[in-house]
Amino acid sequence: MEIISDKQTALDKRYLRMARIWAENSYCKRRQVGALVVKNKMIISDGYNGTPSGFENNCEDESGMTLPYVMHAEANAITKLASSHNSSNGATLYITTAPCIECSKLIIQSGITRVVYEDKYRVEDGVNLLQKSGIEVLNLMLSE
Repeated sequence: MEIISDKQTALDKRYLRMARIWAENSYCKRRQVGALVVKNKMIISDGYNGTPSGFENNCEDESGMTLPYVMHAEANAITKLASSHNSSNGATLYITTAPCIECSKLIIQSGITRVVYEDKYRVEDGVNLLQKSGIEVLNLMLSE
């Protein structure tokens, strides 16, 4: 039994490292966040925080505050699935930062059953909502 969990933990860490690299695509200055949706050991979607398609790649206003229309990484990954032939039912979401409450609602509705994240978010409402809905949530720290 322990071998399986060690294998899963190794996979989780790999996908989290990949999500961290994917976050580098973000133009946001305050925080770069990356997300991967994985099902049956295949990445079926990806996302990073940024502006919607067709907008300038500026995430913050002159005072450094995040613009209200900036999409979170997990929202980008989940909505990208809507235009594909993939289903997120039973998938795992790997994300560099814990989801907010709005993204947690999307996660629940998308059928994702497991969320693995690295950094805690300043508010824990999103994680609490996921746990309340029966989604497995794992805070996994990467050491590097």
